[in-house]
Amino acid sequence: MPTTPPVRPGDPAYEPHQFRQAAQSFGTDAQRYDRARPRYPDALVERIVAGSPGPDLLDVGCGTGIASRQFQAAGCRVLGVEPDERMAEVARRLGTEVDTATFETWDPVGREYDAVVAGQAWHWLDPVAGAAKAARILRPGGRLAAFWNVFQLPREVADAFAAACQQVLPDVPFLAQAMTKQPSDGYQPLFVTAVDGMRAAEAFGEPEQWRCDWDRTYTRDAWLDQMPTQGAFTRLPPEKLTPVLEGVGTVIDGMGGSFTMRYTTVAVTCTRTGNTRTGSPRTISTA
Repeated sequence: MPTTPPVRPGDPAYEPHQFRQAAQSFGTDAQRYDRARPRYPDALVERIVAGSPGPDLLDVGCGTGIASRQFQAAGCRVLGVEPDERMAEVARRLGTEVDTATFETWDPVGREYDAVVAGQAWHWLDPVAGAAKAARILRPGGRLAAFWNVFQLPREVADAFAAACQQVLPDVPFLAQAMTKQPSDGYQPLFVTAVDGMRAAEAFGEPEQWRCDWDRTYTRDAWLDQMPTQGAFTRLPPEKLTPVLEGVGTVIDGMGGSFTMRYTTVAVTCTRTGNTRTGSPRTISTA
């Protein structure tokens, strides 16, 4: 499920960067965010590193440094840019250097990078301004990669999630509906917008989509720990959040106390060439 504001995919207003204040709600419990949010597939991290001309990497919207630490472990020198000081402070404490700023206004002070990445964050940027900024700081052959973890709940959990959301959040009907749809339905507008922004920058080769499929088993407690970090719930008061957690928890208890989540991590990526091309992005599986 996208952690985006309450706008239906397909609507003209489906531009999450216009609702950037929603992204700032993730810092309300930054330690939980870092603890509970999933990491990214090692295969994707390794492919981005291998496809970059050097080790200098900028992590845009780095949050608490989840992706930053994975790239550091893969041998990169990482700087994060994060607008929420609460998130940035956790990232620094865990070993990532971070500048506190929005990417569009951030001053690189003449620094250049071999890769610019954004995990679960690119949709909070203006897609054209973000791609243009990335082009200015990337070295020739440098890689821009925006990626998202897309998950598919088991049907029983999705139905419980939808029912609880419908009861507690009746003013956001699409949220309940999104729980029972294919996950790509909600994310596809983000991929298209990212591709369009990269093309508009007129400084990159043709964008590609890289996909990694993987599974993660959640205990009841682990999933209920993650749910409050999702965009639909970060600003809910306890009296509304608690019934949602209880409803979903009861269903997981009935499944034996755990379930396996199917993830697809999708990266929209291109290289800094200065060339402008057209056409649809190619999809390449890394599974």
